[in-house]
Amino acid sequence: MVDVGRAARRGREVSSRVSEEGAGWSCAQMGTFRSLVPDRKTFSWLSPRVLWKSRNQVLASMFGDPSGEVRARWVATQLERGVDPAFRVPMDVGPEFSFLLLGDTGEGDLSQYAVVPGMLRIGADTAFAVIASDVIYPAGAGDEYEDKFFRPYQDYPAPIYAVPGNHDWYDGLGGFMRVFCDAPALEPEKRGFKLSPSGLRGTLWREPETIDEARLTGARERRARPEQRTTQPGQPGPYWVMDTPSLLVVGVDTGIDGVLDREQGRWLREVSRDPRPKMLITGKPIYVRNNYKPSRIEGGGTIDDVVTDPANNYVAAIGGDVHNYQRFPVRVGDRTIQYIVAGGSGAFMHATHTTPRITVGGVHEDDYRCYPLRGDSLSFYSKLYSERLRMRWLYLTPEEGVALMSRHIGNTPPRDIGPVPITRRMRWAARILGGWPMPLRLPVGKTFHRYLSELSDWDTPPFFKSFLHVSVTPASLRIRCFAATGCLPQEIEPPLEDEVEIPLV
Repeated sequence: MVDVGRAARRGREVSSRVSEEGAGWSCAQMGTFRSLVPDRKTFSWLSPRVLWKSRNQVLASMFGDPSGEVRARWVATQLERGVDPAFRVPMDVGPEFSFLLLGDTGEGDLSQYAVVPGMLRIGADTAFAVIASDVIYPAGAGDEYEDKFFRPYQDYPAPIYAVPGNHDWYDGLGGFMRVFCDAPALEPEKRGFKLSPSGLRGTLWREPETIDEARLTGARERRARPEQRTTQPGQPGPYWVMDTPSLLVVGVDTGIDGVLDREQGRWLREVSRDPRPKMLITGKPIYVRNNYKPSRIEGGGTIDDVVTDPANNYVAAIGGDVHNYQRFPVRVGDRTIQYIVAGGSGAFMHATHTTPRITVGGVHEDDYRCYPLRGDSLSFYSKLYSERLRMRWLYLTPEEGVALMSRHIGNTPPRDIGPVPITRRMRWAARILGGWPMPLRLPVGKTFHRYLSELSDWDTPPFFKSFLHVSVTPASLRIRCFAATGCLPQEIEPPLEDEVEIPLV
């Protein structure tokens, strides 16, 4: 039995907000997770084969996202199989329970497995876990679930549910639906070629891969204990609602481009009329960096319209897709809704140092939280580029990174540092790395991660990974963000990087 409250108290004392050691910069010994990782390379973003498998993203952006049409076929098939038309997941939990939330997990490499020991320790007594977005990289294939889902979480003692991300849709959701919903493959659609955007998209669109059923059966044996199984025949579909006495947990499928089809939108509005407090889990965050992305519903309105309607009683909205942790406490009328980015549980780290001073949604910079800290993110990228480009002057120490970002953002340094003189070299390094404004800079965003990340040794701690522990009582909802650096001390005592308590009464 793990006393999570005690672990959290200790976690506050060893976090990145307290010391560089807590951030994992003084990593003398890698964690025990290394022995869990399969001894084979998962995939390469530099491979033309991988890029071709991921083509649905490009096709959706050029010719329109057909996720809604394909999702409707999956939902119709599930209804024919007899799932609950309300897509409710029966939960055998009392008024007080806890669960884990992971986001963007499935790279199958060191950075994913580094999360596992801390997750198992903190989540030992949780009732279930949820993965928010991108269960499998690069393209959601069913045959890749063994090393990227069943193996890493084989010792987690409770059921795991999920909402899909855009990478799961690169396989037409075939792998996701087979694993989580026990759904048979869809019948192939007969398409004739049409000289139109939709015709071109249909010709090139990647359909679900045929799954090796014997291999999948063997993979399932890793999580075959009765207490690990979801209620048969699995979760009802790619979107669902968990019905508990104290809180409704509502999961939505945002497809590739973040849009809900009409039927899912109707379902979301209907489910949201329940008067109980609610948490939304979505594949795309609503607030991220200093941007507001409310996620459109086909036919009118947005997901955030539903979340902010006071009659629906949402208290939090958590999304994956972006590979770090962020929290925005947004004031809506006379209440505060916690909008959280939670995509840091396995895939490569997205930078936080490119996030400007927070103003979106009326949130004050001092109330915004992120992990990694902006300064640690800047130092991480400076180390990466200085080594790869053999430009030693580009390197910024963690202390220099914190000082630079606090100067630029105009906030109090998030951890105590001594006096750090800001030199011309440091300012130029920060500009080139995207921490300070500059028209031309080294790539640190999506282009870098998709096409250039393998030019760096990404498997060297600190990883700056994270996961959420959520505890629920009739009176309150508590969300804690724990870190996973890949270093042994933080594996033994996971740092607590953020915590918020939300009243439910």
